[in-house]
Amino acid sequence: MSSLSPIAIRGRFLDITHTVSQADQIAQAVRYIEDGLLITEQGQIKWFGSWEQGQSQLTSDITVEHYPEQLIVPGFIDTHIHFPQTEMVGAFGEQLLEWLNTYTFPTELQFSDKAYADQIAHFFVNELLKNGTTTALVFCTVHPQSVDALFEAATRHHMRLIAGKVMMDRHAPEGLCDTAESAYHDSKALIEKWHGQGRNLYAITPRFAPTSTPEQLEKAGQLKAEYPDVYIHTHLSENKNETAWVKELFPEQKGYLDVYHHYGLTGNRSVFAHCVHLEEDEWDCMHDTDSAIAFCPTSNLFLGSGLFPLKKTWEKQVKVGLGTDIGAGTSFNQLQTLNEAYKVQQLQGDKLSAFESFYHATLGGAKALHLQDKLGNFNVGKEADFVVLNLNATALQTLRQQRAKNIEDALFALFTMGDDRNIQATYIYGQKAYEQKA
Repeated sequence: MSSLSPIAIRGRFLDITHTVSQADQIAQAVRYIEDGLLITEQGQIKWFGSWEQGQSQLTSDITVEHYPEQLIVPGFIDTHIHFPQTEMVGAFGEQLLEWLNTYTFPTELQFSDKAYADQIAHFFVNELLKNGTTTALVFCTVHPQSVDALFEAATRHHMRLIAGKVMMDRHAPEGLCDTAESAYHDSKALIEKWHGQGRNLYAITPRFAPTSTPEQLEKAGQLKAEYPDVYIHTHLSENKNETAWVKELFPEQKGYLDVYHHYGLTGNRSVFAHCVHLEEDEWDCMHDTDSAIAFCPTSNLFLGSGLFPLKKTWEKQVKVGLGTDIGAGTSFNQLQTLNEAYKVQQLQGDKLSAFESFYHATLGGAKALHLQDKLGNFNVGKEADFVVLNLNATALQTLRQQRAKNIEDALFALFTMGDDRNIQATYIYGQKAYEQKA
C-alpha cells in the first residue's frame, strides 16, 4: 500500500468506545467531544482527544482541517448489499422469489462483460462514499470478473470491502449458473488473488440455499475449512415462501439455518442477511456459533418480507449489523436505513434509540463483521475511516436542530430526516475520498 500522508481533523466528535452486550449499556459507552482533535498516520488513528490536550501532538508539517459546525463520526458499515443490483433499485410489484426471476437475474446476466462490471463497480463505490459508507459486505455476481471489478474499484480508495463471487448451480438462468466444481475453483482463485490484499477481504457467497445443490454447499464448506479467516455471506429466512421452499428442498435438515450449519457455513465470520422468520432453535444456533445477522429494513419493507425483531438479538446475544440491501433496499444511505429501522421497531411496539441506531451503524456493524479491532470508533490504532456530517443540510433540518435538547436528540433528528445531503465529507484510511460540492 502506498505511503499515506498524516492528517489532523478538528471538530465535534461522536463515537462509542466499546462493544456492549445490552442496548441499555450503550449510552454509558458514548463519547462526545465538543472540540476534539484526530491525528492519523499511515491510515490509522495515531492520537485522539480534546483539542486542548492534542495541540502539543501537532507537528509543523501537518495541516489541521477544521469542521467547527459539523459532527464527525466513524464511517458507516453496511453489512449486506448487492453491487450488481445498483441499477434496479425500485423495481415494482413483486415479493422475493418473483422479484429475483423478474428483475434480478436478467440484470446480473450483464456482468459477464468486464467493461460493464467495471462501470457499475465505479458507480457503486462512489455511491458508498457519497453516502458515508466506508466498509461494506458485498454480493457480486456468479462471474469472477465482477469480483475483480469491485475490488479494483475499492482498492483505488484504499477501501475496506468484503466481497465474493456468487455460487449458484440451480434454479437460475443458465447464464448465471456455475457448477459445484467451478464455483469451488473460481472462488479459490479469487481468495488467493484478493483476500488480505491491501484492505480487501473475501466472502464465500452461496446466494441462498435454494440456488445451491447439496454438492455445492459441501464445496462452500470445504473452502471455509481450507481458508478459515474468509467470510461466509448469504441469505436466511427472508420470506415465508422461501423458508417453506428450503424445507422442501432439504427435508433431511431441521430447518433453513440447519442447512448452512450442516455444511460448516456458520461461525464468527458468517453473516446471514435478513433472518426475519427465524425459529427459536435457529436463534440459539446463531448465538452458539457466533454467527451474525444483517438487518435490512428498507428491503424487508419494500419486498413485504416482514418485520425484523431487533430486540431479540439482545435477548439471544446474537451479533447484528445494518444492511441497505441495494437493490431490494431502496437507499445506499444509512441515515435513511435507520429511519426505516426505527419504524420497523415501532410497528412491533419497541423503541430504537438514537444511540442504539448509531451503534448498529458503526461499532456494532464492525463487531458483526468481526472487525471491531480495526473499525467502528476513534480508538487509537484503529483504521481512520470517518464521516463529516452536516446536521443542517435543509431548512427543515436546521429548524429541527435548533430545538435539539442534546446530542442524542440531534442524532435522532438526523437519523429521521437525513440523507446523502448530510454527508459533507468521507475519509477512507485517513484520506479524503469524497467531499460534497458546494
